[in-house]
Amino acid sequence: MPIPRRFDRRPPERDQTRINERIGVPQVRLIGDDGNQVGVVSRDEALAYARERDLDLVEVAAEARPPVCRVLDYSKYKYDQEQKAKAARKHQKSINVREIKLRPKIATGDYETKKGHVERFLKGQDKVKVTIMFRGRETTHPERGENLLLRLAEDVADYGAVEQRPTQDGRNMTMLLGPVARRVGEADQGADGGGSEADAPAGDPLPGVAALSSEQAAAASPPDNTTGSGASDDGPAADTPPPAAATG
Repeated sequence: MPIPRRFDRRPPERDQTRINERIGVPQVRLIGDDGNQVGVVSRDEALAYARERDLDLVEVAAEARPPVCRVLDYSKYKYDQEQKAKAARKHQKSINVREIKLRPKIATGDYETKKGHVERFLKGQDKVKVTIMFRGRETTHPERGENLLLRLAEDVADYGAVEQRPTQDGRNMTMLLGPVARRVGEADQGADGGGSEADAPAGDPLPGVAALSSEQAAAASPPDNTTGSGASDDGPAADTPPPAAATG
């Protein structure tokens, strides 16, 4: 019959730091709130010193004889320590190692799919362990696996570099790729260049189209009836007055 488990229902004591009345030694070496050492005093004197300043008495070196205690605002001190630990964790970078497995006689379509996975992992700043699995008599031709690994490393050279060259371990051959900084793309050559139709000024003729002569432009332009001097294709306008006689 299995022995039933006994659960400890007491709440865990997360903070083991002894402060104020939890300090049980008769004497302590006291450090004031300004960082200067006060000296060896009794615990009650140290507590009174901290209460006068509305601060806490915190044991900072329990192994010393007598233990070292400091007067400070423990809540603020604990908050600062948590923020420092949080900032340290934030700057830590976890490195993930992904693995891709290939066969020496992999088909072209499968190779392109695996290569896409490797590129995606490297873009995500993950390392990639590429493994070639040999079966049967394939182990007698390890150069095929090595050539395949080097070909893959060359194909993804824009995103990763070889950190560990191909090494054979039994029936497997492995290579490790690490991410590299992405290359900055070249700027558009057409951004500053001229000669395109979209960049042509509004008043200039389009490239490849000859400018019309003044006579052709006059013939092609529609008649302007507002001036009273033009004529339409059907004859003079009805409201056009006759020309005035010349005076001598």
